[in-house]
Amino acid sequence: MNSVIQKATRVIIKVGSSLVTNDGRGLDHAAIARWAAQIAGLRALGKEVVLVSSGAVAEGMLRLGFEQRPTDIHELQACAAVGQMGLAQIYETSFRAHQLGTAQVLLTHADLADRERYLNARSTLTTLLRLGVVPIINENDTVVTDEIKFGDNDTLGALVANLIEADALIILTDQHGLFSADPRKDPNAQLIRQGRAGDPALEAMAGGAGSSIGRGGMLTKILAAKRAAKSGAHTIIAWGRDSDVLTRLAQGEAIGTELTAQTGHLTARKQWMADHLHTVGQVVLDAGAVQKLRDEGKSLLPIGVTAVKGEFGRGAVITCVNPEGHPVARGLSNYTSAEARRIMRKPSTEIEAILGFVEGPELIHRDNLVLV
Repeated sequence: MNSVIQKATRVIIKVGSSLVTNDGRGLDHAAIARWAAQIAGLRALGKEVVLVSSGAVAEGMLRLGFEQRPTDIHELQACAAVGQMGLAQIYETSFRAHQLGTAQVLLTHADLADRERYLNARSTLTTLLRLGVVPIINENDTVVTDEIKFGDNDTLGALVANLIEADALIILTDQHGLFSADPRKDPNAQLIRQGRAGDPALEAMAGGAGSSIGRGGMLTKILAAKRAAKSGAHTIIAWGRDSDVLTRLAQGEAIGTELTAQTGHLTARKQWMADHLHTVGQVVLDAGAVQKLRDEGKSLLPIGVTAVKGEFGRGAVITCVNPEGHPVARGLSNYTSAEARRIMRKPSTEIEAILGFVEGPELIHRDNLVLV
């Protein structure tokens, strides 16, 4: 039996473009009505539900006469703006049939990277849930750029799960779950029923994007499960066209792939730092500093830094990378980028002599640092 959704009180449900559209030809009203009915069933069981839904761009493409997804950023934004109107209207109508109110919430990474906006988004969502409303979340493609975009709604779903400390993330897709190989190419591919979120072997199994309408492939779903697990949320990846899939999951039926979280909850501030998809700068560490951070839980001292990249101020979230350039940690810098360049490779006892002041002996204190 699958008890993850049965036990969950707060659930994030992500539905992809292929499930809410007629293969990209505008929104599928009947399908959306079925999602609303199933979510109403979850609400009747006392579960709080947030829906992360794609479909705005596909609806906008239909309304504006595009046969293929635009590559021009302004045309894409125009499709999102036009399509978002239809998406919100259909969801509102569908949920009203079950006496449930909805709210549209459009997010960008910039909303979650800024601490104050992050907390405001969290408060808004938790208030909506307390009031019995179903928030409908999408990326704000109308204003999105490469620097601030989430990239896919699988990632957005995981970030929202972390933001409001959900118990479970359900990713509904056009495949039955994660397979040992691409089932479209390998007839011997086996469905992976259970796994551990963050297991590198799962990432190796995942293939590329499966739809010309959507942006996320199986790999994005595996990585989303890994991200959601940082706040203790378990993930289910299931075929969205399976009959009454949400209802059956809530009843304990084992459907799709279940990826369980193995770690406990991060503190709220560390979760915020971990969820930065983009940071303003980075510092390169030597092997000794990497070991002290990763294996010994130490703070980052200036002497372990070999290079400083980007421009940032005090208190900015920066990325720590190993000598090969792979991310190791993120944290709040005690010093600006200019100050960090002056004190890197120097012992902490020399900071005051070099800068004329000392903010602290660490570049990043361990209380303000999270491993990634």
